[in-house]
Amino acid sequence: MNEEPPSTEAESQKTSIQEKLEKKLKEIYQRFSYKPKNKSEIAETIRDSSDSGVLEKATLSMMEGALKVSTSRVRDIMVHRPQITFVDSDESAEEYIPRIIKSGHSRFPVLSKESDEVIGILMAKDLLGLLDQAGEQKNSDLNSLLRPVVLIPESKKLDTLLEEFKSSRNHMAVVVDEYGGVTGLVTIEDVLEEIVGEIEDEYDEEQIEFIKPISENEFLVSALTPIEQFNEELGSDLQHNNFDTIGGVIMHNFSRLPKLNDSTTISNFKFVVTSTGNKRIKRLKVIKKI
Repeated sequence: MNEEPPSTEAESQKTSIQEKLEKKLKEIYQRFSYKPKNKSEIAETIRDSSDSGVLEKATLSMMEGALKVSTSRVRDIMVHRPQITFVDSDESAEEYIPRIIKSGHSRFPVLSKESDEVIGILMAKDLLGLLDQAGEQKNSDLNSLLRPVVLIPESKKLDTLLEEFKSSRNHMAVVVDEYGGVTGLVTIEDVLEEIVGEIEDEYDEEQIEFIKPISENEFLVSALTPIEQFNEELGSDLQHNNFDTIGGVIMHNFSRLPKLNDSTTISNFKFVVTSTGNKRIKRLKVIKKI
């Protein structure tokens, strides 16, 4: 996960991409005599536009990613708590600096020694102030280095979060559950990757499909597949009040970040992890037991 904030140039490129997407959508609506009634019809329309040459494959991938963002929630893409590198508020610089260097990240939630609450964010670059001219560590109060923390619920929609990231200088948020306990974190890069991450696979048709049959009772399934769609296409009755996608349900069932080929069974379905990335499940092989 890249935790560095996007540069001004990156923000400009992102704005340019959004303008191009809006222009392409207008072209699509002008081409067809009807207005899509829901997101499924929008997705079908832009795929038809790609087939007829109105859209390039890269643009199609970004549009499909944007649609996924509009239906996904923070819990579906967040880095889960066991994978977060924390700093305790009562730790000395000698204790936490080696851990920070080893992690390779740039931002670190700091936990209060009295409670499980995140009291601020420590930026790795701010630690340069702890070194004197000889490169030796100086004594410093950790609290004086902390930046404000942004707390968000697991249920927040990704498109809403993206707008909040864009309008603020905070590009990382700590995720909490309904009781205020820390469950994960998410960055603006995590959200943007849901939109542009498929570009590298623009010629891979399999990546565009939520569910791809590989035999009568075996399927390749995107972790972003809505539970409702999974139930409809595979004849299942999976339900979960806290998750909207099949990836969220499976991650919850593991209670940890699964590795490749790890498997779990729910009802009469066996789920095998076939692809992971950015500390989350990306794709599954689903075997329907008869």
